[in-house]
Amino acid sequence: MKPNIGISEKQLEHTSSVLSTVLSNEMTLYVKTRKSHWNVTGESFMELHKLFEGQYKQLEEAIDEVAERIGKLGQKTIGTMHEFSKLTTIKESPGVYASSKDMIKELLKDHETIIVQLRKDIEHCTEKTKDAGTADFLTGLMEQHETTAWVLRRYLN
Repeated sequence: MKPNIGISEKQLEHTSSVLSTVLSNEMTLYVKTRKSHWNVTGESFMELHKLFEGQYKQLEEAIDEVAERIGKLGQKTIGTMHEFSKLTTIKESPGVYASSKDMIKELLKDHETIIVQLRKDIEHCTEKTKDAGTADFLTGLMEQHETTAWVLRRYLN
């Protein structure tokens, strides 16, 4: 049964498409954060190991919430690495094992990329699909990424 929530079927499909890209970005960043957690070395090993662990756990929660939001809109949620890799705007670096500082720089860049995209997505959901619920949801997600970016930025000052 399709949702009857004051948003047309076409708008729901379009919003779900936007959310599928958000989900793909979150999954890619999750994997990259896990990689950093697994491969961090050096003087600040334990501190960064725990920092990255906290960040990937937060991303895990966000991933589930994005996927559930798609379901709330009556759409199917993608769920394979192949599908995620086709939609993500976050770049991976296979075979590269960066220094701790470079890990932080790369993750910071990824969070900032997501923040910029989420701002566009919020505007899109507000103006084009008239989906205030998703716009609000994405605003909260963007705020989480802003906090994480701020924390990572502090390590580089």
